[in-house]
Amino acid sequence: MATASEVVRRRISQQELDAICARHDRLWQARPGGARAVFAWMDLSGLNLKGRSLADADFSAACLIGADLTGARLDNAAFFGADMQDAILIDASLRRADLRGACLRGADLSGADLFEADLREGAIAAADKSVGFRVVEAQGRNPTQAQGASLAGANLQRSRLSGIAAQSADFSDAIMKDCKLVRANLKSANFRGADLAGADMSGADLTGADLRDAVLVGVTAAMWRTDGAQMEGALTDGRSSGAPVAHLPAADMLHEHAIWCETGGGEGRPSVFDDVDLRALGSITGLNLTALSAKRAVFYGLNMEGVQLQGAHLEGADLRSTNLRRADLRGARLTGARLNGADLREAQLGPLMIGPERLLPADLTGASLRAADLSGADIRRAVLVRADLTRAILHGVQARHADFAEATLTGVRGLERDEVSA
Repeated sequence: MATASEVVRRRISQQELDAICARHDRLWQARPGGARAVFAWMDLSGLNLKGRSLADADFSAACLIGADLTGARLDNAAFFGADMQDAILIDASLRRADLRGACLRGADLSGADLFEADLREGAIAAADKSVGFRVVEAQGRNPTQAQGASLAGANLQRSRLSGIAAQSADFSDAIMKDCKLVRANLKSANFRGADLAGADMSGADLTGADLRDAVLVGVTAAMWRTDGAQMEGALTDGRSSGAPVAHLPAADMLHEHAIWCETGGGEGRPSVFDDVDLRALGSITGLNLTALSAKRAVFYGLNMEGVQLQGAHLEGADLRSTNLRRADLRGARLTGARLNGADLREAQLGPLMIGPERLLPADLTGASLRAADLSGADIRRAVLVRADLTRAILHGVQARHADFAEATLTGVRGLERDEVSA
């Protein structure tokens, strides 16, 4: 085996890199003098590629140790066998990138988009006069190694990570739906709050892993190892924090509640779904559920488009990955609710008028809205004290007089800072 230190890679300067990137830009713009960026077997360690547009570029066997690729567009790029230790890839786009055999030890991929990326095992060989070829390895690593890498909040949906060695890696709040993790080494990895719905984790080693509050619905778990793993609050096909909705005549109760709302209390009756798992309903679009009480209820994945939940009590509810587009949540109580990955586009989260001069603001104190899409939503006067909006999308949001005191706004896109009131 040849280590990285024994392999000769051509060191390039920042100036040379910039010139290669400029030619790549010209190629994409169909301008004269364009050429695909090829960095194969080059040493780019510590260089700045921040925000670069390098889709389809070739980084095969390149050394990118400590390189800054924050926000770079690297869709379909080839990183086969690349040494990317300690690289900064925050919010980078790596959709369908080839990362087979890449070393990501200590790399920061927080918020990166790795949709359908390939991170399976792989090895690359270099010519050697004495033995013909030697397999190239980064210092003291195994194929496709991601020990200690941060993929917090990353989009890994439908990515291929079978056989990956990712001990102690951070996948917290990552989107990993339909991900392939067959025989992966995930000892002591952090999957807290991650969405692993439909993932194939056959034969995976999750010894000592943190799976608290993770979504494990539809996971293939044949022969996996979970010795010492923490799974409190994990959402599975047969287990959640709420009682199964099958124990209640839910459809009838919701219908009765809708009639009660529409007749001003003259007919029907209000319903209470506190601590109930409502996932089996599948869809409750357009219903009038004003003042519904569903504290700590599980709505994960439900289609709730256009539902009316004015003044609803949803404290501590699990609304992750729900479709709440154009929903009316004016004055709703959402303290401590989980809305990670929820579709809240054009949702109404402004104040509810309950008297001639009395407004009831939507209360999202301490709520988690990581990676939620609030494009075009109305959150005027909403209380977002200590809310977590990490990497949330707020393009076109109406946020006048919203209270963001102590809120986490890391990586938020689209919010005008002068609209934030501390």
